[in-house]
Amino acid sequence: MDYSKIVSVTGLPGLFELVNTKPDGAIVRSLDDKTTRFASSRIHNFSHLETIEVYTVGDNVNLAEVFQAMEKGSGKLPDAKDNNEIRKYFEKIYGDIDFERVYNSDLKKMIKWFEVLKKNNVEIKLSEPESEEEEAEEQPEPVKAETKKESSAAPKAEKKETKKTAKSSEKTKEAADKKPNSSKTAKPAKKETKKKGK
Repeated sequence: MDYSKIVSVTGLPGLFELVNTKPDGAIVRSLDDKTTRFASSRIHNFSHLETIEVYTVGDNVNLAEVFQAMEKGSGKLPDAKDNNEIRKYFEKIYGDIDFERVYNSDLKKMIKWFEVLKKNNVEIKLSEPESEEEEAEEQPEPVKAETKKESSAAPKAEKKETKKTAKSSEKTKEAADKKPNSSKTAKPAKKETKKKGK
């Protein structure tokens, strides 16, 4: 069973496995009696265990971190009815908890939840965030598109240059053809004028 699917539902005791979500609520399965039911989002709020944080003297820590410390800790869990035993237990297991802001009711709830998770063999492990490599793989795509645009723009520029050179060469040929013709027609005219003068 995946820890990321475990939720707490307000108004309902215990923990639940999130089976399916719907626009107006969710289908949940109780970890205690394994019954499946629909919980309306109009009446209930859903809290994923991996999103719950615990107040400490420093920065807040994820609830999973406290559960992991409870796993490593030696000794039995304290009686949920004895507030003094509960506080002494958490002082040993996770002494950084801010006991002024974390109430006895919260500590009791953590013990009950931990027992339920252990009974159902749930591995207390946070789901890994999306790796940066996947994001890096997505980024080169627009870069490739840009290089394609640049490469496609380069042949167009070359084509334009070849068209310009072709046009200029045609113009020079026409100009060269016109010059000899004008000189040829001018020479016989001069000869004719000389003959008339004689």
